[in-house]
Amino acid sequence: MMSMPLSVQDNRFANRPLPLGFVLTPDILITIRYCNIHAFPDVEAALLREHADCTSAAVFSRLLEAMVDLAADRLEQIGADLGAVSLRIFGSPEQALPKRRRFNDAMHQHLISVGQTGELLSRIRESLLGLVRIASFSAEAAAWLPSDIQARLKTVRHDLASLSDFESHLSGKTQFLQDAVLGFINTQQNDIFKVLTIVSVVGVPPTLIASIYGMNFHNIPEYGWQYGYQWGLGLIGLSIILPILWFKWRRWW
Repeated sequence: MMSMPLSVQDNRFANRPLPLGFVLTPDILITIRYCNIHAFPDVEAALLREHADCTSAAVFSRLLEAMVDLAADRLEQIGADLGAVSLRIFGSPEQALPKRRRFNDAMHQHLISVGQTGELLSRIRESLLGLVRIASFSAEAAAWLPSDIQARLKTVRHDLASLSDFESHLSGKTQFLQDAVLGFINTQQNDIFKVLTIVSVVGVPPTLIASIYGMNFHNIPEYGWQYGYQWGLGLIGLSIILPILWFKWRRWW
């Protein structure tokens, strides 16, 4: 009797993995499942097509092989999807990155996509670990298994080890892309805050000058000047231009 967590393959159970159980005897194989599993109809169709009279152990090994092949296909597709996301995030010499506003929206979409991919990889990892346990346990506990089935189970274990390494690579790439997207978003936010800071600094001197000349005191000498109004406007304009030139010279903007 064996069980394993199964990554969801039925839309009715999209929010949680489900268990998959096997009861294996020399004469009978019983499976316990709660959603559609793509590997099972494929194996059934292959057996009907070949008109093969398989034992319970042979059917069991073929089911494990089909599930391993399905996991490999899904990991390969995830790898291709992550490659496409990476190209959209970092761009290429032939494809420039979008403008700022569209870039921000795209980064948020990429963050959601990478997060969903990470969740899918986590579920596939659970299934791979379950398959490793089942293949190892059946090969050791069922001493009555024929030598050819034992060899097939050993091949399954080797394939699962390779898939586990590939899944670890994809998980690392997913984490890298997630960090990169967050880094781009933080950089964009820092640029926005930098612009707001510069605008606030540039706006302080003219506000101070306008406040001084807006005071209702009779002993302000500039009030009696013939060109006092132009003097005040010139000071305000100069107080705006000088900080901007300073920021440009320091390359802060």
